[in-house]
Order: sequence, then C-alpha cells, then structure tokens
Amino acid sequence: MNYKGRKVLVTGADGFIGSHVTEALVRSGADVTAMALYNSFDSHGWLDDLPDNIRSQLNLIRGDVRDSAFVSRVMRGQAVVFHLAALIAIPYSYAAAQSYVETNILGTVNVLEAARQWETERVVQTSTSEVYGTALTMPISESHPLQGQSPYSASKIGSDMMAESYARSFDVPVVILRPFNTYGPRQSERAIVPTIIRQALDPNCQAIMVGDTSPIRDLTFVEDTARAFLAAGSADLEFGHAYNAGTQRAVTVSDVLDLVIELSGTKKPVHRDERRLRPQNSEVRALLADPSRLESKTGWQAQTSLRDGLERTIGWWKGRLSEGRVRREMGYMT
Repeated sequence: MNYKGRKVLVTGADGFIGSHVTEALVRSGADVTAMALYNSFDSHGWLDDLPDNIRSQLNLIRGDVRDSAFVSRVMRGQAVVFHLAALIAIPYSYAAAQSYVETNILGTVNVLEAARQWETERVVQTSTSEVYGTALTMPISESHPLQGQSPYSASKIGSDMMAESYARSFDVPVVILRPFNTYGPRQSERAIVPTIIRQALDPNCQAIMVGDTSPIRDLTFVEDTARAFLAAGSADLEFGHAYNAGTQRAVTVSDVLDLVIELSGTKKPVHRDERRLRPQNSEVRALLADPSRLESKTGWQAQTSLRDGLERTIGWWKGRLSEGRVRREMGYMT
C-alpha cells in the first residue's frame, strides 16, 4: 500500500471511519485533502481531534457532496478518492428518507461523474453490511441478495448500484468496499457499542438502557477497517465489484453488553427501552461477514480481538468523560 506522495481525497473525512482513514493515509505518506461538511461552528468534526502532527499535514476543506460543481473542483488532480460522505443514522432515515437519497445516491453520482471527467485513478465507494438485510445464509458473501430493510440501506444499495453501473458503462475505476459493523474511538452514540459504553461509564446514568439485544453482528475495530480502505485503494481489484471487510466472528448485542459490563466494572442494572427498537420488519437480525474475497486479493485481515478493541474504546470514552467532552453527534458522516 504505497501512498507516499500520492494526492488523495477523502470525502466524509470528518466522520468516525473517515477520520481514521484520513489519519492512516497521512501516516502512510499520502498528500491528503480532507473534506468535511460545511457548518457554522468552525468545526471539522473528528478531524479536530487528530494529533497536531497529523492535522497540520492535511489540506482541510469544507463542502457538500450534493454540490456537483464543488465536487468536480475538489476532485480535479486527485489520484485516489475515498468516498465516505453519507447520511448514516438509520433511525433518522425513517423520518427523512429523501435526504438519504439526495446525499447517498446523488452525492455518489457527483463523485463518480467527477471521476469520469478527470480520469481519477481509483475511487473507493463506501458501502455497508446493512445492504444485505437479515442474513439468508451465513457467513455473508458478496453474492448474497441485497435487501433494503430501511431507507438508509436502500439508499446505500442505490449508491452501490450507481458505482457498479459507472464501472460497467464508463470504465470508471471504482471499487466498492463493504465494511461490516465498525466500532472504536470517535464513534457517536447512534451506534450500539458507544451507547452501551457511555451509559456504563457516565455517572449521570443510573442504568444502561438498551433496545433489542438479540441481533447478531460482526464487529470490526475501526483501525482494522481503515486498513481495509487503504488496501481497497491500492490493490489489484476488480472495478465495479464489492468486497466485504469483517472479522468473520459473530456476537450478539447481549454478548457485547456483558463484555462491556465486565471490562468497565459497572454494577448498573440493564433495562429495555422500547423507544430504541427498530420497526419489526426493519431490524436486521444477523450479519456475519465472509471477507475471503478481500483477503485473497489484498491479504487484509482483521487483527484486533473484540476484547482488545472494547478495552481501547472504553479507555477513549473514559478520557472523554474525564475531560467533560462528551457530545452527541448528528451522524452525518460515516
């Protein structure tokens, strides 16, 4: 994965996974332009939390992937584009489905069209394991049927299909990376792992409130996911094809809950909160990755155990709480 001196753009760089991908690219020697969603708070999201020696090497820009002219301007001259900008919060997609279409599908079209215009060497389109819906067979390979069980997942299916179509129709060199559930430092409470950890540690919480704890997930530590992105951006892969990134280890939400309680040492009771449940036919019951296609092409494997990853994530949350810096984020970027 030789990125030294290469011009690389990361859309959605201000988000959870995006900030880790950005950091990994800088450490690999890339010339990184990091795109954050414009806001009036003079914030670059999680990029503001990067070490000074990393952040100082970034070309920070603000914009919106829905703006086709802006996307075209910033992509000119970039060798590799990691497209992570997306609306991702599943609960909000039930309330505002059109915004997911505009950001996730039309935003992806803008990136693909600019790549076509400027003959970009490689685009990595960020997918999600949610596109598979509840597993019909496990582990899930890339040939598994796609099932839109939420407006969010439907919009990501649409954006993946646009990526596939641009590869087939216009020879755009786009690879679709499909990470399974990622967790780790900088993740907002829209996801189950940080929700449990924050409640376990926060002295203002008297109990841990959870929804359904029976779903099965394949949880990948964020630094492993970031390495998968860098592999997808440089390896000899088939354009227009999807590649899963996951651990191939299944755990229930209940398993995660028990391990967080053990590692954090909390004695708090656990209560079920009906407001945290998804609509019955929308809940994805089971996700377990078959990452063999990516592994065979790149040698990538998840290296961090769930216990080690949770320990590191708990340590990060302890630091945030001790500094009084806990914040709830909108979940705009991945």
